[in-house]
Formats: sequence, C-alpha cells, structure tokens
Amino acid sequence: MTENGTVMRAALLRAFGGPLEIAEVTVEEPRAGEVLIDVAASGICGSDLKAIDGKSPVVTHLPCVLGHESAGVVERTGPGVASVRPGDHVIVAMNGPCGRCRNCVRARAHLCSGRARMSTIMGLTADGSTRLTAGGEVVRPYIGIGSFAEKAVVSEAMCVKVAPDAPLDLLALTACGVITGVGAVLNTARVEPGSSVLVVGCGGVGLNTVQGAVLAGATTIIAADVVESKLRHAAEFGATHTILAGDLPAQVNEIVRGGVDYAFDVTGIAAVLAKTFAATQPGGTTVMVGSPAAGEDLRIPPGLLFGSRRLMGTQGGDATPARDLPMLVDLYRRGRLDLEGLVSERVPLKDVNEAVARVRTGTVARSVIVFD
Repeated sequence: MTENGTVMRAALLRAFGGPLEIAEVTVEEPRAGEVLIDVAASGICGSDLKAIDGKSPVVTHLPCVLGHESAGVVERTGPGVASVRPGDHVIVAMNGPCGRCRNCVRARAHLCSGRARMSTIMGLTADGSTRLTAGGEVVRPYIGIGSFAEKAVVSEAMCVKVAPDAPLDLLALTACGVITGVGAVLNTARVEPGSSVLVVGCGGVGLNTVQGAVLAGATTIIAADVVESKLRHAAEFGATHTILAGDLPAQVNEIVRGGVDYAFDVTGIAAVLAKTFAATQPGGTTVMVGSPAAGEDLRIPPGLLFGSRRLMGTQGGDATPARDLPMLVDLYRRGRLDLEGLVSERVPLKDVNEAVARVRTGTVARSVIVFD
C-alpha cells in the first residue's frame, strides 16, 4: 500500500480494438458508501468484447479496466457501510439501485435512474471521480466495477452477501450471464409451465436462457444456433430440440405447429431478431436479450404484430440483485442450476487476451479469470 492507495495488477484497455495491457493500477481507499473487494473471479462476457471493439455506449473514455461479472471477498469498507464487513464473500451485482428514484420505488430496480447509478454506468462515482489511476492517469472501471483486476471499489448497493463456503468462481457467473438469461425467462417473459420456448444463440447467456426455460416448466425447448457444438451444450442444459439456424420460422413450425409461445433472441443481430419474432404463434412473446449495434434497424411486418404478438426488451434479466442473486445461489445449491457446466476454462489474468480470443470464436461457453 502507498500513501495514495494500493497498487494492483489489472487488464487495461488503452485503445479500442487493441489488446488488453496487464499493468499496475493504484486503487484508492473506499469512500462513504463504498466497498473494496478482493476479486476472486471474473467471467469474460460479450459486453466486454463490445467494449474492446469500441461498440459499447458506456465506454467512452480510455484507459478503462474491463470486467463486471464477478465475485470476491470484502477487504475494507468506507464510512456508513452497514450491510457487509471485511471478510464477507459477495457477488458484485451489475447494478446498485438507489432505492429512491421513480423506478426504484415502483419495484423496477433494474431501471434505476438515480444520479449515482447513471454515473456508475459510465465508470464514475456520483461526484464524477474514480478510485483508479495508472501512472497518474485517471482510469475508469467498466460500469463501476472493473473486475479484470485484483481489486475493485464498488458501491455498497452492488454487494450481495453469500455464504463463505460457496465457490466464488462459479457464483461470479450469476452476476451477469446467469441472471440475464434466467431473468429474461422468469422476470421479463414470465414463461408459464407447459409452454413452448425458442432460444436463438446458445453462448453463455443463451445456455442460461435454456436453463431458465427448464426452471419455468417449459415442456418444449428449442435451441437454435449456427455452431453445432453450441447446440450440443444446449441439449446438455435442457433443450428438447436443437436446430442449425436457417429459416427459423419454417424450422420451428416443423416442431411446434404455428410457432412457439415464447422466443428469446440472444444474438444481438436485428435480422435474426426479426426471424425469431416470426417464429412465434399469434399471441406469442419475443424477448430481445442480446442488444443490436447502435443505429441498426429492426424490420417487423405489421401483420405479425396484428396477431397480438409482443416484442419486449430486457436489461440484465430485469433483475433485482438483492432478491434474484440469492435465489440463483439457492437453486445452484439444490442442484437445479448448473454453474460448473458453464465454465469452459479458468485462466490467470496474464492470459486474458488469449481467453478473449477464444470467447470470440464461440468455442467456449464461459472463460473465467481467477485470482489467487
């Protein structure tokens, strides 16, 4: 520790499109309402890849420490922190609702519009500062977390306490990929038992959407992708049917006459979303889980909407972290949620660029950076 804070290793994004640089970064002590976390593990998510490519609307200033799907151990707390203390094991939630804005008081914590939350999304605290510097240069943490690093300073509201014997390298996945996929099914679409479900895109989030459909009691779960290995994974996670995606409406109609009750597009490609929507029956619901690139248009024939079909979006599975993350941990402990099967590899921080390259190819479900 120095007089300015603690020096740690972190993966810095210094130029869009470039590799991440393992560098020494100084992290300041937590201030009021903040918590210093010893990061145990951090998954590599598609959102991190978008940031690297310069396609993330929330990464506008570099350098930035990426990473957000994480869990760790509380090292120190700032003034006023009451819900956690040093030594506690926590999942770091993607959002820390303020509890006071219009959306929070209406039980829409995932849409929190409080000033602190809006600043956090852009990697800043409410006063416009950060707790990270590298060589005297200000560094922003991705969505206020920055977990491709040995330590992270986060808002108290983002810390969800878990039992000390829980495997943090697995629970880290619940913070983003798991809650997004499962939450899209349970919170956003509210899939009913006995329903038919289509999941298009079977990467990490897609596999958890499949798991969510199983938890919801869907009896027909169709997984679609363009990579056969991903379809094999989807079958292992509960898909009853798998298809190599082509003419989705026609392919789905061969399995469920007239289309499915619920469909989830996890690809983030507008054209695929349109096909996914067309694969639902009249009265069906489609949820856009993946986010298309900014400026991309979505074309939906009005006649399909006239059939009382619904198109919805979701943000992080429309989750309330304090409610939903403990639920996911409980499901894992009872053997109803497979987390270990999501982990294709565990890698040290120094190998982050190689792991990112493998995530891009789609050959892994989740790469997890682990720290000693």
